[in-house]
Parts: sequence; C-alpha cells; structure tokens
Amino acid sequence: MQLLILQHPREARNPLGSARLLSLSIAGAVHCVGLSWRSLSQAFGEKQDPSEWAVLYLGTQKDSESKQSTAPLEIRDRKGRVVPKATLKGIVLLDGNWKQSKTLWWRNPWLLKLNRLLLNPTQGSKYGSLRRQPRGRCLSTLEAGAVTLDGLGDTKSAQALLEHFDAFLEKARVNRPAKASPPAPSRRLPAPVAQPAASAD
Repeated sequence: MQLLILQHPREARNPLGSARLLSLSIAGAVHCVGLSWRSLSQAFGEKQDPSEWAVLYLGTQKDSESKQSTAPLEIRDRKGRVVPKATLKGIVLLDGNWKQSKTLWWRNPWLLKLNRLLLNPTQGSKYGSLRRQPRGRCLSTLEAGAVTLDGLGDTKSAQALLEHFDAFLEKARVNRPAKASPPAPSRRLPAPVAQPAASAD
C-alpha cells in the first residue's frame, strides 16, 4: 500500500506532530510539505491513477454523528458507492489541525477525484492532554494511518506504528516543561512613619 502525506507548513513546525514519524515508519511513504500541488501524480512524484487511491475524508461533525456504519474503515467513490479494498493502491492523509487540513482539502481540487476513506475509530487519540482534539474520537495522522492499515489487513504494520507513537508520546511527556508555580503573594511592608525633625536647643 502506497502512502502520501500532505502536510501544512505550519504543522511541520509543531514538535508534537506525528506525520514525520509516520513517514519514517512506512517504507516508500512520500511526505510533502506545502499548500497545493497540481495533481496526485505531481505530489507523489510519479504517474498515478486517482481511481486507485483514496483520501481520508474530513467531513463534518454532522457527517460523523449521522454515519450508520460500525465498520472501522470504509472506502467509497465520489457517488457514495462502496469500493472493494483490494482495488486500492494508495491512500492520502492530510496533516494539520482542523483548519489547516481543510485548507489543504480546498486548495487541492484533484483530491475530489479520489475515493473517500471513512474511518470510524472506537476511541480517541492517545495524545490526551498533550494536544487538544477538536472533537471526540479525532485521531492524529499517525493513528489514522494505523487504523487504515489495520482495516486493510496489515495489522502488523498498524501495531508497530502505534508502538512507535507510544514511545514518542512518552518522551514528549517526560520532556514537557513543568507548569510554573504561581508566584507567592507579595507582602507589602508598612509605609515608614515620618519622624518629627529634631530642633536645636
């Protein structure tokens, strides 16, 4: 399975981002930082057929709440028809916070030619308090990649990814700056009392 990660430039500067770890963990993964590319082939670096690829669909909160399927992963074409997993050659993941990912989505109209990858995770991100998520059951890019690979039958790679992510998060927690203690309330000294001037006798 081919993997293409499109990362928003601002997310590339975030030390808690998971895309770099994901791209280093998957052989042959292509990691692009930027805002727009002319086509799938141009972003990936070689000729590709969009019908054989799927992009992780952002959707809306209403989409997520109204989704009827309980399957962890679904692939659908532009008309909403289910696409057999065996026909899929590659996946595209958009990396950034919610606003940045939507920017990537709308600035690359060729993404609309791809099939849509729909995830239905059973739990939220392992980031926990390290990084706030915009809604329940949101995942990091690495976790989304792991759920996708697991849903496509590559459980071994998915498990290895999550183990790498656990180690990454543990290191981040250890190195996390401790919250500074609030300063102790200052004690105001009483104003000095003026002494009468000494008179010469």
